[in-house]
Amino acid sequence: MDNSSGVGVLDKAAAVLGALEAGPATLAQLVAATHLARPTAHRLAVALEHHRLVTRDMQGRFILGPRLNELATAAGEDRLLAAANPVLAALRDHTGESAQLYRRQGDQRICVAAAERPVGLRDSIPVGATLTMQAGSAAQILLAWEEPDRLHRGLQGSKFTATILSGVRRRGWAQSVSEREVGVASVSAPVRGPSGRIVAAVSISGPVERLSRQPGRLHAGSVVAAANRLTEVLRRAGEESRNS
Repeated sequence: MDNSSGVGVLDKAAAVLGALEAGPATLAQLVAATHLARPTAHRLAVALEHHRLVTRDMQGRFILGPRLNELATAAGEDRLLAAANPVLAALRDHTGESAQLYRRQGDQRICVAAAERPVGLRDSIPVGATLTMQAGSAAQILLAWEEPDRLHRGLQGSKFTATILSGVRRRGWAQSVSEREVGVASVSAPVRGPSGRIVAAVSISGPVERLSRQPGRLHAGSVVAAANRLTEVLRRAGEESRNS
């Protein structure tokens, strides 16, 4: 079968990625698997590494990079968003607070789904709203499990500390009180993709007067359960994709 697309450099890059699908490879092993000239294989592997499609393990071998997981997650985003609305509505009804789903986009986070509290005081965050990654429980969730260098950069200028994020990782949820906005409290929990990577944060938010100074005590269990339901949706989607 001819796998040529007619665009040589893309075909060669695809050959490198295909070879790494079998596991870590040295440059010599890449050359043997792809039948590319050594300089060509090296140039392509380094270029793919620049775009995070390839990275290296502790032994310096080439392996598939984190960007592939991110793209796979994005491909499943429709499944996540379709499941999010009923899950957020149930969370809102159970807690009595507005519920949101956030995804990270560079140095910001985006509200991609929401279920608003219909009456009374509320912290209204519309779908599409762009919020900071330097404050708020959802920002804590989206940063806490990052690789060390990205976590360190993310902490610069933030209103939370490495110690706080360590606590988030330990208990599996985050809370904030007047961190992003005075008088507003929130609780968030992580949604994981099929690879285990954090892909989104489920949150509830509202006035401190209702949620108290320790909102996690009131609502962490409910928020974690909602996030776990969405994690399960993505896990099943991943299994279906592998079996198709």
